[in-house]
Amino acid sequence: MQEKTSILIVDDEVSFCKTIAKILSRKGYETATAENGFKALGIIKKRAYDVVLMDIRMPGMNGVEAYKKIKAMRPGAIAILMTAFSVDELIKEAQKEGVYATLHKPLVIDVLINSIERAKNSGPLLAIVDDDPGICKTMGGILKKKGYKVSICGTGEEAISIAKEKPSDVLFIDMKLPALNGLETYLEIKRINPNAIAVMMTAYETKMEDLVKQALEEGAYICLLKPFDMDEVLRLIDEISQKIRRRKVPVENIR
Repeated sequence: MQEKTSILIVDDEVSFCKTIAKILSRKGYETATAENGFKALGIIKKRAYDVVLMDIRMPGMNGVEAYKKIKAMRPGAIAILMTAFSVDELIKEAQKEGVYATLHKPLVIDVLINSIERAKNSGPLLAIVDDDPGICKTMGGILKKKGYKVSICGTGEEAISIAKEKPSDVLFIDMKLPALNGLETYLEIKRINPNAIAVMMTAYETKMEDLVKQALEEGAYICLLKPFDMDEVLRLIDEISQKIRRRKVPVENIR
């Protein structure tokens, strides 16, 4: 059974939250509500949501400030902001921070649904390709907790097979894999999905030097030396995500 898309609705108008939650629930979404940014942060700390639907003007902490704090906890968080007022400066700041869209109240339900459906698929799909189960479990677990969509592959062949069905945006590929090595895996995936961005990984800097050089010449983004800092990985994903967003046409400031 396909998992329901989860939506966190944040608005200081409690009746509005309840109404939108009821409408979205009837449309098949899983919903939760928060009446201010502080409560939203508490909820987000406990679990990631596919989309955060949040009012811009709220007492105590506005929607842009709340989104910045949410993004610090869950860098993969996708947000749609709402407003009934003319707040152009806040909207510009929100777009700069990476929110997916700004909808103007009163909401048009068809536009809202369309925005949610497009937004939930806008975040980068990550793939970890490594035959070390420990690396996959640790790295995958951290990225999922941060709100990213992650697939795990133990071999290059598995990664290639998945790429044919559901192309990943960003791949973390170990250079030393059984059968097909990391370079061969990357080149085949690149043939299937030319827009894929690859981050190569290796614990054997000297032994893999030539293969790493070839991968970089073929367009791989960077090579990380194991063991690496997950903060560096998160920074890289954010950097790459911004490049991906610029490639795509976002839903901006919908009236």
